[in-house]
Order: sequence, then C-alpha cells, then structure tokens
Amino acid sequence: MDAMAEEALSTMNKSVDSLRNSLSTLRTGRASAAMLNGINVDYYGSPTPLNQISSISSPEPRQLLIKPYDKNDVKSIVAAISASDLGINPINEGNVIRLIIPALTEERRRDIVKQAHKYGEEAKIAVRNVRRDFMDLIKGDDSLSEDLQRKSQEDIQKVTDDSIKKIDEIITEKEKEIMAI
Repeated sequence: MDAMAEEALSTMNKSVDSLRNSLSTLRTGRASAAMLNGINVDYYGSPTPLNQISSISSPEPRQLLIKPYDKNDVKSIVAAISASDLGINPINEGNVIRLIIPALTEERRRDIVKQAHKYGEEAKIAVRNVRRDFMDLIKGDDSLSEDLQRKSQEDIQKVTDDSIKKIDEIITEKEKEIMAI
C-alpha cells in the first residue's frame, strides 16, 4: 500500500472513531456516563460539558448519579438534562441528581436504531468524501505514471471499502445491543 492510501486510511479511521463516539451517546437499556457527553450546562454564563463540573457514577445498572463539584450548579444541571433529548427526568436530591433510566419500549428502540443508522450514513459520507479528495489528488498529480495512478486509486478504493465495511459492522453491533431486552 502506498503512502497516499495509508494517509487516506488514517483520515478515514478518524471518521470511524467519530462514529463510535456518536454511538456511545445513544441510550441502550442500561446506564452509561457516555449518555451525558453531549450535554452542556450553563456554568457562570458559558456552556460547559456536564462531566467537567460534576462526577458521574452508576450505582445500579439503570441509574446514574451526578454529583456536582459545586452544589450551586444543581439547578442548572437539572435544567440542562431536562432540555436535552435524552427523555429522562432528573431527580434533584439536594446535593446530587439521580437519573433513573427507564426500560426502552420497542418503538423507542427502533427510533434509536434509526438514529444509529443516521450516524453510520454520515460516517460513510465522510469516508467517501475522503476517497474523492484523494482520488482528485492522484488524478491531478502529473508526476505519477498511468499505472502508478491506477494502482494508487485501487489502493484507496480498497481502503475505502474496508472502512465502510467496518462502519457497517459497528452499526450492526450497536443495533443488536439496542434491540436486546
């Protein structure tokens, strides 16, 4: 594999990693601190990620416990969680906030699977865009012979196919995890 294909693979792997991060925020049947990664709290006038102003633990499989470092932030954390699209009502217990993750209904599971497929499609588009950029780079390089250009294009196509296959495997695995009761 030539250097250009390796560089393309490296860039495509960033899209795959981004997909994994996006999928970690989706609810499955159990509690995970990663579910709260996308939530920003109004912290003295600036949006701050929740995990930077509090500790998040999971005392039980279907429960998260959020303990703010500053007890004055409890109200803003409750407001941020309520405003998010998690669909979970936070329980304010004074110094801590408890999130009880309800069991997912079949309809909600299907919605989450659709969201996972959407994330997967976005990752595939990103991978294809990387392929297009590198193909254009190869076609525009006059210093390469036709055979070398063709070989480089084949290598990049192979790397693209492998990346898309990896994305499909990740989505299938996540779908099984979401649909498991």
